[in-house]
Amino acid sequence: MSVTESDLQKAPACTKDSLSNYLWKDPPDENKWADCVHCGMCLESCPTYELTGQEQHSPRGRVHLIKSVAEGKLEVNEQFMDSVFACLDCRACTTACPADVDVGGLIEEARGQIRQAMPLTGFKGAVSKFFLQGLFPYYNRLHAVGSLLKFYQKSGIQKVIRKSGLIKIMPEHLVQMEAIMPEVKEPVRKKYKNEKVIKAKGETKHEVAFLTGCVMDVMFSDVNEATINVLTRNGNDVVIPQNQTCCGALHVHAGDRETGRRLAKQNIEAFKDAEKIIVNAAGCGCMLKEYAELFREEPEWRRKAEEFSEKVEDISKYLRDTGYEKPKAEIKTRITYHDACHLAHGQGIRQEPRDLLLDIPGVEMVHMPNSDRCCGSAGIYNITNPEMAGEILERKMENVPENVEMISMGNPGCMLQMAMGVKKYGRDQKVIHTVQLLDWAYQKEDREKEGK
Repeated sequence: MSVTESDLQKAPACTKDSLSNYLWKDPPDENKWADCVHCGMCLESCPTYELTGQEQHSPRGRVHLIKSVAEGKLEVNEQFMDSVFACLDCRACTTACPADVDVGGLIEEARGQIRQAMPLTGFKGAVSKFFLQGLFPYYNRLHAVGSLLKFYQKSGIQKVIRKSGLIKIMPEHLVQMEAIMPEVKEPVRKKYKNEKVIKAKGETKHEVAFLTGCVMDVMFSDVNEATINVLTRNGNDVVIPQNQTCCGALHVHAGDRETGRRLAKQNIEAFKDAEKIIVNAAGCGCMLKEYAELFREEPEWRRKAEEFSEKVEDISKYLRDTGYEKPKAEIKTRITYHDACHLAHGQGIRQEPRDLLLDIPGVEMVHMPNSDRCCGSAGIYNITNPEMAGEILERKMENVPENVEMISMGNPGCMLQMAMGVKKYGRDQKVIHTVQLLDWAYQKEDREKEGK
């Protein structure tokens, strides 16, 4: 499907005389591609270019295509869509770029135009609408799904489905995901819904607000619990705004920028009284810090978004910057660290998580080559592009040292993807969130004090 004369007549953001084939509001920002000189420094950093060797699947190739559509040289069609949506949006190219060209921002803006010119239809459209518009924005619905998953795991149905082979009727990549699905526990938003403030253990030094996330609180509520434990252990009163919602990252990655804006506005209002907003999911944190990009055409909301983003901090950086109690209990383990793309490339946070791990007595850190190479999760990329994601995961697992017991990281999507890699390639490493190990060390220290 390409842009038609009819589209030109009804498009709200352009006129018929415009050269651009981006017809809707919020098109790719030309300031983002202006500094790209197509030098090729980004090529070796790009996982999709590494696999395909095709220019249209390289960062500079995608920038060129996005610019060409803006100049009216190309149409918004299937070929353009394939190139833009095959991108992982991992931001490694921006790290490699001497001019810091924001390829990720361009990709997301281009996807917004594509999804308006070429909306998903049929089964894919129904599934996308169900999850992105009907489920993730609504906490109560997510909690209901979590309860069903918990029943599925606890009732014995999961064992029956697996043993009977019925599970194999699903696509292979979904079967692999089901095999590593973590145990669903009580969400922290539900657990603490009647507590205005979760008080610090000991003297209160700071008060922080905590973004619990959507998938994070359903699938990884134990990580959220560990985050609260670590924050309160280090003198922080924790507030969990009950009117917070999904960060919108998955929507923006999928091209649904309008829903992304709606969710952003809700979160900006929900956290307006917070001095600091703590996040433990790299993708969410990166999205929250980039809210202003959604409001280029709404100056008042852009200002609010910028003020909001200044408050956002990843848990590892917050602890390092404000000071934290170094645990005394020993956890003897060999561990390696995977840099989540939206933590390392998106937020520039690399050393802080490693410092947390190295401050735990008994922890031996083993270097992972290409630790900041994407694992293939990339939001829901491993669902929408399973073959490419699988090849990227295979290369990632080749870099994971075999002589480690744990793989640590700071993003739920990466945790699921890496757990899938561990199982698929016959490894026995435990995949953990960085803050979990710190919490375990604190808990062990408390037990030792009590003589247990």
